Amino acid sequence: MEKPCSLLVHFDKGSAAMANEIKADLEGGDGPAKADAMRRAISLLLNGETLPQLFITIVRYVLPSEDHTVQKLLLLYLEIIDRRDPAGRALPEMILICQNLRNNLQSPNEYIRGVTLRFLCRLSEPEVLEPLVPSVLTNLEHRHHFIRRHAVSAVSAIYRLPHGDQLIPDAPELVERLLASEQDASARRNAFLMLCACSQERAVAYLLSNADRVSEWPDLLQMAVLDLIRKVCRSQNRANKGRYITIITSLLSAPSTAVVYECAGALVSLSSAPTAVRAAANTYCQLLSSQSDNNVKLILLDRLNELRTSHRDVMVGVVMDVLRALASPNLDVKRKVLDLVLDLLTPRNVEEVVLYLKKEVVKTQAADIEKGGEYRQMLVQAIHACAVEYPEVAGSVVHLLMDFLGDTNVAAAVDVVLFVREIIETNPKLRVSMIQRLIDTFYQIRASRVCSCALWILGEYSLSLSEVESAIATIKQCLGDLPFYTISDEGEAADSAKPAQAVVNSVTVSSRRPVVLADGTYATQSAATETISTPSVAPGSLSSTLNLRSLILSGDFFLAAVVSCTLTKLVLRLEEVQPSKVESNKACTGALLIMTSILQLGQSSYLPHPIDNDSYDRIVLCVRLLCNTGDDVRKIWLQSCRQSFAKMLAEKQFRETEEMKAKAQVSHAQPDDLIDFYHLKSRKGMSQLELEDEVHDDLKAATGGFTKDADDANKLNRILQLTGFSDPVYAEAFVTVHHYDIVLDVTVINRTKETLQNLCLELATMGDLKLVDRPQNYTLAPESSKQIRANIKVSSTETGVIFGNIVYETSNVMERSLVVLNDIHIDIMDYISPATCADVTFRNMWAEFEWENKVAVNTVIQDEKEFLNHIIKSTNMKCLTPPSALDGECGFLAANLYAKSVFGEDALVNISIEKQQDGKLSGYIRIRSKTQGIALSLGDKITLKQKGGS
Repeated sequence: MEKPCSLLVHFDKGSAAMANEIKADLEGGDGPAKADAMRRAISLLLNGETLPQLFITIVRYVLPSEDHTVQKLLLLYLEIIDRRDPAGRALPEMILICQNLRNNLQSPNEYIRGVTLRFLCRLSEPEVLEPLVPSVLTNLEHRHHFIRRHAVSAVSAIYRLPHGDQLIPDAPELVERLLASEQDASARRNAFLMLCACSQERAVAYLLSNADRVSEWPDLLQMAVLDLIRKVCRSQNRANKGRYITIITSLLSAPSTAVVYECAGALVSLSSAPTAVRAAANTYCQLLSSQSDNNVKLILLDRLNELRTSHRDVMVGVVMDVLRALASPNLDVKRKVLDLVLDLLTPRNVEEVVLYLKKEVVKTQAADIEKGGEYRQMLVQAIHACAVEYPEVAGSVVHLLMDFLGDTNVAAAVDVVLFVREIIETNPKLRVSMIQRLIDTFYQIRASRVCSCALWILGEYSLSLSEVESAIATIKQCLGDLPFYTISDEGEAADSAKPAQAVVNSVTVSSRRPVVLADGTYATQSAATETISTPSVAPGSLSSTLNLRSLILSGDFFLAAVVSCTLTKLVLRLEEVQPSKVESNKACTGALLIMTSILQLGQSSYLPHPIDNDSYDRIVLCVRLLCNTGDDVRKIWLQSCRQSFAKMLAEKQFRETEEMKAKAQVSHAQPDDLIDFYHLKSRKGMSQLELEDEVHDDLKAATGGFTKDADDANKLNRILQLTGFSDPVYAEAFVTVHHYDIVLDVTVINRTKETLQNLCLELATMGDLKLVDRPQNYTLAPESSKQIRANIKVSSTETGVIFGNIVYETSNVMERSLVVLNDIHIDIMDYISPATCADVTFRNMWAEFEWENKVAVNTVIQDEKEFLNHIIKSTNMKCLTPPSALDGECGFLAANLYAKSVFGEDALVNISIEKQQDGKLSGYIRIRSKTQGIALSLGDKITLKQKGGS
């Protein structure tokens, strides 16, 4: 069994050192040779060798050495050897060392004294320590601070041993006297920590008597003071809470950033008064702007986010200070800043926030900004969120953002066009100016998805005569000359794209093949395939205006169908607003010509892929509609689409409002809970902060702020029985799952009439779990119990298993007895929580993630929606598909689920199910993630739960 170790030394296993060689060097070598031999001996001991024969050699030849390095290595050797026999008593050989240790404690050399005192901190054998106590106490008054510092640590370590108060009964008094006169920072800190651990009342008395001078103390001591205040205030005694808050407030201006950070955290944990929270928030913001380390910035943003959840009203005042952290080049920091700021928007600060974000958007155009496209996308999404929540600010940003519709970062451009689409519906006042701006900037758009959305906006929101005519003209200009390809005689070989070639500067490839015409003559047919012009062309030049033509000639027939639908809507609306029938017919004819040209291009054999059936049917529908329009069809095309979009936005806003209401639920106190009335208290000698703190304590008591969220019934579910009732040792574990670790509180009960010796709880793990603590041996009296705590670190979201056994000895049986424990299965549900993401983000992640787990549906549930709700509840995920998309009874259901783990891993789930004729459900549940563990674990969970069991 491995033993606890306080020392770690690198050891190269390739250079094997034999015990005999070490022994020879120790006996005959000089100082450096002995030091090298001691190093090899220590390395071997740390790697599992025993070397029992070396001890006497070291006592004879190393103990008398005056070499300081050898003496230091001797102490390390004594620290790692087994100093007890199997019965638990100190080895007799250790008495041989006592005289040497006493001589070291009285040595004229300060280094030897210091390292010996440090070594005594590691000793736990009272038989060895008892004769050394007088020498240790003498060193408390040594002239050199290095000695006093380690002497205090040694006194503290000895006093904290099981019977240490018998070895040095007056240790707290001695240390308190030393603390009163000590000047060295480290010695004062060690002395104060000793009082905190061994005599908390003395430490508190010393702190309160020196409260005015705490700000002048060294930072090491100030950190110890903050630890003491936290410890004292966690207990029931809160009598001096006001004075502690005053001390912490005075430390907020300390020169050490570590002290200032700890002060802010301590202040928030002690008080909920607005003044205290504001001071803590300002402190975090100052550190955020002054610290350059990105990890520090992320930690500070986490602390500010915690403040936001409980003190949002106070945090609103520091929004602009938080926004200054956007100056950091790190995208993770920027993302956290924007998320935090969006949760702190109010009608008062939204204009200021949006103005700041506008300036940041302009900065992203600079070429020297790293990942400027991604940052711009984040800013666009943030501005979008601001404008949705406070529509009055949309007018000040929408025109600026529309300049980025042609952004080379397609994701940013998509976000801009989605923002424009939502704002133009929710802000009717901005419609005219936005449509005009979109018409002016349409030629800059390079991405097919952005073009599709922009065309839909033009078709739906171009209402006046001038807007409709401008929109039709813009689309025609971006499509270029018609037809897209021509048939000519063999000698002429005319190509419709050629006139534009000299100006367009795009690559044109002609595919020629002789064909036989109806009259028997030969002709050559050629098709032009153009590449998309690069965005670096000068805006306004002809070379940047044929974006639609380039995309369609590259085979994007979905965009061609969108062009046809948009032209159809514009022509139908033109017929309503254009008094001249001639102009309407001319526009209709032009639209039909474009559609037929697209169909002709799609059915030709000169593009790599022909037009798909969906796009073909859509364009043909548009052609038929323009040839024969009716009132019902006109109403569908001109009104129903927009009404559906408005309904979708309203539903989205309703869902967000409901989620916010659910989060804002407050806890309530019991009607018979005690309330301490503030107005009946004496205000004498209390500062404003102390008064505020008293008021807020009363308010929290009245509104249930102090009530614990943990439910007793929920706690009982966490208790797992590890052994049977008939086993000689009964054990059960209470499992507490934190984010990155699992704590097992194991209760072990001796059910026999005998004393159990060397009882040890041995645990092992499977999966990404790692034991932190080494097992210790305990002695258990008859029918007594022992609480054993085990810490286990978790490194990823994966189902893990903890298994082990309890080993013990009894006095009448020489062999060790063993009780095997039940396995503890760590549930993946403890690590994932529901989360939301945009549909675009979900699709991108779905395409990127390489791990997929496909689970076939096998359930007794016969209703599609009931099965979906059961899976959502079982997997702790959020359904991204809106309820309106799941309405109705059609026998099919497809939905997307999303969750995020505490380690930042994304879990994507797609459910596709169909109801069979016999009433059973069939289909698949597909899980995708970046890592294999979460995909497999989630699949196992779904397989286990999907049948409808609990």
